[in-house]
Amino acid sequence: MITWIVGLSAAGKTTLGKIVYDMWKKEEPNTVFIDGDIVRSLFDNPGYTVEARRKNADFICKLCKWLDGQNINVVCCILSIFEESRQWNRKNYSKYFEIYVKVPMTVLRKRDKKGLYASKVKNIVGVDIPFNCPRNSDYVFDNSIDNVDFQRVAKDIFSEMQKNV
Repeated sequence: MITWIVGLSAAGKTTLGKIVYDMWKKEEPNTVFIDGDIVRSLFDNPGYTVEARRKNADFICKLCKWLDGQNINVVCCILSIFEESRQWNRKNYSKYFEIYVKVPMTVLRKRDKKGLYASKVKNIVGVDIPFNCPRNSDYVFDNSIDNVDFQRVAKDIFSEMQKNV
């Protein structure tokens, strides 16, 4: 199964994803964790334009397909700005569970430790590159309040994932 965690930068995707991964790995050792930023740093960084982001997203989709074909579970944390990528995932993975970590831009700007949203840098998703919110996520996590109990949310998500296995 591929668990795809979607949301803008600073939404909490990686924090949530690591907890879900740890829970799943205990149950099924054939589970891996993929983070879009880490994949980008491992390979030639294609850049941050829309075209470069599509190239990186396509690579990650194909990587997950390859792992899925070997019966390896994946928790993938990624911006996932392309609706067609998410549709491709639903059609091409043996099992797919999509989580949308929803946070309003006003909250993201307050949490932005990297200064990403306040910078003058171009090609920022949610600023000058549109973020198309997922329309058909299997689970929507509203992370707009502070001090969320990520362990509790991850347990709830893990329980929902198990219903789809």
